[in-house]
Amino acid sequence: MSSAIPSEVVQKTEAPKVSNRQMVSATAASLLGWSFDLYDLFILLYVTPTIGKLFFPTTNPTLSLAAVYASFAVTLLMRPLGSAIFGSYADKHGRKNAMTVAIVGVGISTAIFGLLPTVPQIGFFAAFLFLLLRLVQGIFVGGVVASTHTIGTETAPPKWRGLMSGLIGGGGAGLGALFASIVFTVVSALFPGEAFDSWGWRVMFFTGILGAIAGLFVFRTLEESPLWAEMKTKKNSKQKIVQQKPVKSLFTTYSRVLLVNLMIVIGGGSGYYLTAGFIPTFLNVVNKVSSSTLSGVLIAASIATIISALIAGHLSEIFGRKKVFLVIGVLNVIGLPYFYLSLADAASVSSIYFYVICLVLLGNAAYAPVLIFLNERFPTSIRSTGTGLSWNMGFAVGGMMPTFVTLTSGSIENIPHTLMYFTIVIYLIYIIGSVIIPETRGRLQ
Repeated sequence: MSSAIPSEVVQKTEAPKVSNRQMVSATAASLLGWSFDLYDLFILLYVTPTIGKLFFPTTNPTLSLAAVYASFAVTLLMRPLGSAIFGSYADKHGRKNAMTVAIVGVGISTAIFGLLPTVPQIGFFAAFLFLLLRLVQGIFVGGVVASTHTIGTETAPPKWRGLMSGLIGGGGAGLGALFASIVFTVVSALFPGEAFDSWGWRVMFFTGILGAIAGLFVFRTLEESPLWAEMKTKKNSKQKIVQQKPVKSLFTTYSRVLLVNLMIVIGGGSGYYLTAGFIPTFLNVVNKVSSSTLSGVLIAASIATIISALIAGHLSEIFGRKKVFLVIGVLNVIGLPYFYLSLADAASVSSIYFYVICLVLLGNAAYAPVLIFLNERFPTSIRSTGTGLSWNMGFAVGGMMPTFVTLTSGSIENIPHTLMYFTIVIYLIYIIGSVIIPETRGRLQ
């Protein structure tokens, strides 16, 4: 399989000059946009046992968990559509407006979940409404990826692009998880026990509107991406540039690029969802930790996520994307199975903290350089679409892994070993992809 990419992607060009204010604004917008998108994810993960009982009740708790994860996977399947819609708009009309609409849409749809009736109230039509809203939300989330995953790295100076990749992808994820952990700590304290199953989970979703409000506040000072603005100037001055329909071009001219990208993105996405994404449920159903211990561990894991992503992202700027992918792949194929089996047998709170942090450090390092790698694989004229679709298609597969793990396990006791087998296979594919891909560092056109 060839990994050759069109010549316009690989040639090096000088980055436009940007002010410090513009870079700070773009960084804040991308970081907050992605963090509040991940905030929605962690809200659902933190209330998974409650949602399972209220919207997908069964006599088998493993099936209830699988149903909730399946509802999440359904959202992931809609994200590529969102990236196609918002990515095409961002490539044609600019990143800023696409980002604003997408993030406000995510915030509002998250808050609406808190208004949904449950199965005890209206029967199984409640599950249908829950799934329908997840589909709508998935379109907006896909739009967030297409815009936040380009404007930050396009604005950053070349020497900081790897760090920016880790900051947006991993830092945003860590902040989103940290915000959700803090909210979960506060809400579970205000609504203890049965009160959380009655109203606490609703309050968790209501807080999603904060992301929309914060986004509107930050975006007031946001300037357009300098690379996109430069492309637009050339078009307006009638200089010769390639005119492309982003989605069509991605699946024709760049189809092989997209295919090879997915080998890396699926590995990074699976690593994320099977560590940071799955740990809240794992600690609940396998380790059976208390709410206070869970909150503390998840806050520590969120901090570790940010640190891991920043380090891995910046290392990719020093040593290259390809080398970092290879090293991380080898570490994960060995480390993740070991630490998950160890976590399942952990007998003390301190050992739980240790194994969770190790899992998160490895899992989140895997996708930290992915963002800038994807940006470097596409020209400015289709970058939002190409990056968004590559990311969301890969993460859609990765996001279904918790569902597959819970269904394949059959029982709670089998989850740790099932995780071991899944992570080994996933990271072997990731390593193969790392061998195939070209080095892209410094090739953001």
